[in-house]
Amino acid sequence: MTDTAAEEWKHWTERRTASVSTPHGAVALTGTHWLEPEPTAIPGLPGHWWATDGTVRVRAVAADGLRVKGADGPVDGTVELRPDTDPAADLLTFGEILLVPIEREGELALRVFDPASPARGAFAGISVHPYAPEWAVPAVFTPFESDRDVLVPNADGRERPLAVTGQIAFHLAGEPHTLTVSRAGDRLSGVIADASSGRGTYRFRFITLPAPDAEGRTVLDLNRAYLPPCAFADHFVCPFPPPGNRLPVAVEAGEKQVLTR
Repeated sequence: MTDTAAEEWKHWTERRTASVSTPHGAVALTGTHWLEPEPTAIPGLPGHWWATDGTVRVRAVAADGLRVKGADGPVDGTVELRPDTDPAADLLTFGEILLVPIEREGELALRVFDPASPARGAFAGISVHPYAPEWAVPAVFTPFESDRDVLVPNADGRERPLAVTGQIAFHLAGEPHTLTVSRAGDRLSGVIADASSGRGTYRFRFITLPAPDAEGRTVLDLNRAYLPPCAFADHFVCPFPPPGNRLPVAVEAGEKQVLTR
């Protein structure tokens, strides 16, 4: 391991811990409320909420104190809110609470991030394996003829399609392995498990790989295997690994567990 690699990895772990523990980071999520076509109340929030025509809608009065970010004043009447899948997505605030409309597979919900959440107060960091250069290995990406969807269980107990684009091939301790991956912009991403999952580490983890070159070459650095959002709060919807993405070896690299006080 070079000093540069060590420093880069150290900064990465520090940024990860900082990002999830911000006032509206992953540990602040207190609810994901799936919305119906009929207006309904959400516990702890003012107004009435519903979903229609691809937007989240809320009806409230100015005295309720709901504010759309960028708007001049509080919500007074009915407003339409674009979900996170829209390039011009809307955010709301209710005091210090952040409200995020989301869309997943055509269904709309409202996420509630509360800086005063008990989980944020109890958060004490992320346990990680020490950096080990042998867990950063060359990999070769082979795309499928066309992208496809694989139906996988999600953390909320439902099954949803996971878009996958190809496979990476690599060696660990001299043994060949493959993983199915997805596109993440120019980069690749995967949902993986291994022989330590559910024991020494969380039940599954995410991994991101650099964009492959013209020959498909990239690097699988398992030192940067990271916990999915649902490790920090039960209200996230995270896909489980697709078939074949459980490595038979114990990957002693990357993030392990959420630490609490």
